[in-house]
Amino acid sequence: MADMQIVLAGKKIEPQYVEMKVPLYSYGCEKKIKKALSRLRGIHSVHVDYHAQKVTVWGICNRDDVLAAIRTKRRDAYFWDQPESKNAPSSMRYDQVEPTRSSRVTAALTIYKFRKSWKKLFPLVLY
Repeated sequence: MADMQIVLAGKKIEPQYVEMKVPLYSYGCEKKIKKALSRLRGIHSVHVDYHAQKVTVWGICNRDDVLAAIRTKRRDAYFWDQPESKNAPSSMRYDQVEPTRSSRVTAALTIYKFRKSWKKLFPLVLY
């Protein structure tokens, strides 16, 4: 409690609607979106329209934080009023991103572990 600060609001804070276009593939996606948004403070309600691929959030929240929370589950999400542009970095697909050094190291370790598991299964084979 000692590390928290009290910040006075300069103006009246009102709830707002945040509408987003989110690709939903099943009703399980709807549950994932609601669960991801339930962790944010200040959200009063979440409405997911599966057929329109639309998520509407109502509450006292930052719209960028809401979008970031949804993008943890669906990377192709964007604001409803924002047209989808192919040049935006947010629309860049995960497989188009150039791998970083840490991801290459992780991939190398995964391959190494896979090889070691095969050596345990077939110890008589010479490598």
